[in-house]
Amino acid sequence: MTYDLVSALRPLLTAEVRAEAPASGAEPGDLEQAVWLRLLERLDRHGPPSDPPGWLRRAVRSEARRARRAARAELPYETDPADAGGRGPEEVLLAAARHRFVREAVRRTAPRCARLLEALLSPADLTYREIAGELGISQGAVGPERSRCLGCLHRMLAAEVAARRARG
Repeated sequence: MTYDLVSALRPLLTAEVRAEAPASGAEPGDLEQAVWLRLLERLDRHGPPSDPPGWLRRAVRSEARRARRAARAELPYETDPADAGGRGPEEVLLAAARHRFVREAVRRTAPRCARLLEALLSPADLTYREIAGELGISQGAVGPERSRCLGCLHRMLAAEVAARRARG
């Protein structure tokens, strides 16, 4: 019974997976394997589906959606942790601390500056046109606004660093 069902569904599964895989960001073989596993679990618990082709199509689409969600949730490393560029762990740790310090300072700037600076620091490496569209300002205003916000950030960081040195 199971062998007949698998044999009958194999061509349909192959076609459905080939159609869904490119948009899901998953390998076709991974999607196919996930659907076969889902079918085996279903057979074990509930028996064969009443409408196997319909069930198969829904299962493929469901697995493709799951793969898309997983791909969106995955964030690439900004740098490979194994390749610290020849730097020791202390230098890597200090650089990460400086990065967090600057990000925290950016969040404390005025909301307009914070949005612009976050867009400039974005790993997506946005162009001025994209930043202007995201912030709802003209492309020509991005440069002067950037200079003003960087000046504010510089003054804020200089004051914080000076205050920390005076105490310590």
